[in-house]
Amino acid sequence: MSKFISSLLKPKAFVSIILIIAIMGGLFYFSATPYYADFKELLTSPPFILEVGKSKITLYLILKSLIIMVVFFWLAGLISDFGSARIDNIKTLKAANKALTIKLYRIAVYAIGFLIGIEILGIDLTSFAIFSGAIGIGLGFGLQKITSNFISGLILLFEKSLETNDLIELSDGTFGYVRRMGARYILIEATNGKKIMVPNESFITNQVVNWTYRNRKARVDINVAISYEDSAETALKIMYEAALENDKCLKSPAPTAFVKEFADNAIRLSLNFWVNDVTEGRAGPQSDVMLRILHKFKENNIHIPYSKNEIRVVNVTPKEEAK
Repeated sequence: MSKFISSLLKPKAFVSIILIIAIMGGLFYFSATPYYADFKELLTSPPFILEVGKSKITLYLILKSLIIMVVFFWLAGLISDFGSARIDNIKTLKAANKALTIKLYRIAVYAIGFLIGIEILGIDLTSFAIFSGAIGIGLGFGLQKITSNFISGLILLFEKSLETNDLIELSDGTFGYVRRMGARYILIEATNGKKIMVPNESFITNQVVNWTYRNRKARVDINVAISYEDSAETALKIMYEAALENDKCLKSPAPTAFVKEFADNAIRLSLNFWVNDVTEGRAGPQSDVMLRILHKFKENNIHIPYSKNEIRVVNVTPKEEAK
């Protein structure tokens, strides 16, 4: 409750409250004056009347509807923020369940507010049946992407394939943490600090790698080449020990070192080991193990070959001296 009250006291929210109170007070005062009856009669007489079927829509009804709907949606926003804050404080709910519950709660609050506003206005929705075809086509084309992203967001929340603070990688190379799951987009914080808003639909239609789905373990791969004159068995043992000596390396599953390929100028070896939490990074443990391998290779006289370029000059004749 204290958080909700403090949010109302913020400058932006406080100004909106004062503005709504001022407008409503002004309207109530105006309705008590003798000018109100003349104003209402003017706005309910031709040419401010539109006949739709058997019903008549006046400019007075439109203005009244706008005022009532603005007030009701403002109140619905306050109730929605209050309920969302209370749901967010429930410790027993997971992040994905909180996001889904808050989203459904907001939809219900605004839907109920809209229906109550319609009921107060006394509007018969069947009067607008003549516009249903045009409105349907307009919504189908104009709100296609918005609807698609909204439904995609609900699907992601229901199946719980993504949660807040998950580490993900998209097919376009975007790599970072999920910071917020909204109705239209998912906010990703990249490892370089950039904030990227990705439409929900992209997570349904494209390939997404979730590094923290079910567990946070991740494998680190290190490839090394040694000379044919050196012992591959000794090199594999050194690589295995270097991984075990690192604090971030898991003992189960244990690291593995094996010969990968007999190349033209080197024996290619590979080391795989696992870290417990990928969100803490793989580059650090990988760098530490590689430095340890390099140090141990030097101690055991194991050489890492590098490419050598040999240039031979054949059949060179001196240029004729200038006359």
